[in-house]
Amino acid sequence: MSEPRSEAEQLDVADPLAALRDRFVLDDVTYLDGNSLGALPAHVPARVDDVVRRQWGELRIRSWEESGWWTAPERIGDRIAPLVGAAAGQIVVGDSTSVNVFKALVAAVRMAQEDGDGGGAGRDEILVDATTFPTDGYIAESAARMTGCTLRPVTPAEVPSALGARTAAVLLNHVDYRTGRLHDLPALTRAVHACGAYAVWDLCHSAGALPVGLDEHGVDLAVGCTYKYLNGGPGSPAYLYVRRDLQSRFDSPLPGWNSHAEPFGMRSAYAPASGAVRGRVGTPDILSLLALDAALDVWDEDGVSVAAVRAKSLALTDFFLRCVGAYVPAGRVESVTPVAHAERGSQVALRCDDAGEVMKRLIEGGVVGDFRAPDVLRFGFTPLYVGFADVERAARVLARTLG
Repeated sequence: MSEPRSEAEQLDVADPLAALRDRFVLDDVTYLDGNSLGALPAHVPARVDDVVRRQWGELRIRSWEESGWWTAPERIGDRIAPLVGAAAGQIVVGDSTSVNVFKALVAAVRMAQEDGDGGGAGRDEILVDATTFPTDGYIAESAARMTGCTLRPVTPAEVPSALGARTAAVLLNHVDYRTGRLHDLPALTRAVHACGAYAVWDLCHSAGALPVGLDEHGVDLAVGCTYKYLNGGPGSPAYLYVRRDLQSRFDSPLPGWNSHAEPFGMRSAYAPASGAVRGRVGTPDILSLLALDAALDVWDEDGVSVAAVRAKSLALTDFFLRCVGAYVPAGRVESVTPVAHAERGSQVALRCDDAGEVMKRLIEGGVVGDFRAPDVLRFGFTPLYVGFADVERAARVLARTLG
């Protein structure tokens, strides 16, 4: 038995999170694509069956009150809050990440332009992460048109020097979806605040994989999806964080009946509800919302800490890089994921010739990652169910595929 395989066995035996693997529906495939879609927690189907057959089938409309459907967006938001370092009452779950980015960014600009007894009127520029997931860029462009702002794409490293008196809001990704680079949320948030602007963070590739510290670092607004490291299921609803002291000023560009102070008053004039409820729009997607609610049980019932998940994430990605170095011929792949732990998310991205074809063959060989154009192989490591043997096997199959 080779040294990496022996080491993998030893690491799995010592892994304090190893038992969590049994909480998920897995097979003999090495699944390293949880940064796109998390695995199914084994208890979720029974919970969804109850929602469909009993809550919907038997209680029907009574479930809005008796089963807690009406308050689910805030209740489930409070369950996500500890995973991103937020106190209760600041997160509402619903809509997609894209919709929540739009709400947050437009609201941030409106707040900036209202600041200082009208002195914020000159803030007419939005900075957006030039390396961001495309949708964030599209949304930022539309938000800029809507608010009369100029959109200025910059890299996260360029943000401090790009900030100025015209900056209204800055939209950044916590982890780069392509390379897995972790950006410095505390320092960048401080820089944005120092110039009088508002920081909006996209947490899609960090929530559930590493500490975020929204409250600790004074983040203004944040959004994220729940189908990656939170394992909420395909298309599960996203969430919106609004810092408590900003909630009374949060002016959503999508006011809906669900965020009205009197949603059943059916009044023609809109009056926003208080608190994070202002982030709601229309009727919640109950089936997906309650599937997510069930998926979050893994964190509560098993007492999983984000710190433990982060420690394992770094150990998994370190081990994968070592195995790739041991197995894959020199020069065949190049890691574009930072080596430094402070700059690494929970994925490893390898640049490779013919990456699309290579990934197709890896999947055929039982190792599931994904491909990002033009030449990147992405491997996501979800510490709740990925083990060190998975990591060693993935590197070994990669070497065989490239050979």
